[in-house]
Amino acid sequence: QVQLVESGGGLVQAGGSLRLSCSASGAIASVNDMAWYSQAPGKQRELVASITQGGSTEYADSVNGRFAISRDNAKRMVYLQMNSLKPEDTAVYYCNARIVDSGYLYRQYWGQGTQVTVSS
Repeated sequence: QVQLVESGGGLVQAGGSLRLSCSASGAIASVNDMAWYSQAPGKQRELVASITQGGSTEYADSVNGRFAISRDNAKRMVYLQMNSLKPEDTAVYYCNARIVDSGYLYRQYWGQGTQVTVSS
């Protein structure tokens, strides 16, 4: 079964760094666009960063210059390097990917989320 699994979240002080990882597994033909979203308590899930299959990236204004998204197509993984973290970055971070499975069915998948907490 196709699934996404995130890792790398945790507790960090303001100004610190974390690196999130997301692995796609299962009967996959191709992994297309990938992205990271965040959801803070009481707020909607928001796009943080996205990356196309070819490596083009986009960032939310709030993280531009501090975060970097990257991917390894051979490993079917996407990463989010988070630097200069702020308390307002505290949220659950979700991996998102558009995947064609081995039966050529194209769907959007979500990971289970990983908690990032930034203390002041």
